[in-house]
Amino acid sequence: MPREMDKWLGDGGMPIIGQFGGAFTAYGDGWVEASWTPTDLCCNPAGIVQAGVNAVMLDAAMNFAMLAALDRGDRGATLEMKVSTLRPAQAGDDLRVRGEVVRLAKQVAYLEAWAKRGIGETEETVSHATGTFIVRRAD
Repeated sequence: MPREMDKWLGDGGMPIIGQFGGAFTAYGDGWVEASWTPTDLCCNPAGIVQAGVNAVMLDAAMNFAMLAALDRGDRGATLEMKVSTLRPAQAGDDLRVRGEVVRLAKQVAYLEAWAKRGIGETEETVSHATGTFIVRRAD
């Protein structure tokens, strides 16, 4: 059973996520989904979403997914992450973000997240991240 995280839907408690055009929409035991329509704030002068903004969105998704898998009172933080930007995105693009726990151990969690555009046969990955997180158990 996932941890109760309804209060974190929307901007996930981080106003910058909302300013970037993102909103967490659903979660379960070890996963989270978000919609993301990048705003102009996300873009470099060429009008392309900056790689660092992709990193913020994917890191937030991985953190949310990890928290959804942990017991109340447990917490965690990013130790390391790698982000790959595979295709450019622009302001106004309709993207979906998903974060998932790959493995949750006692003190370390491994996660993965994607930002994708399109559905079905037209779906393409815009950015992808993997991360290692420290886990702090309440007991």
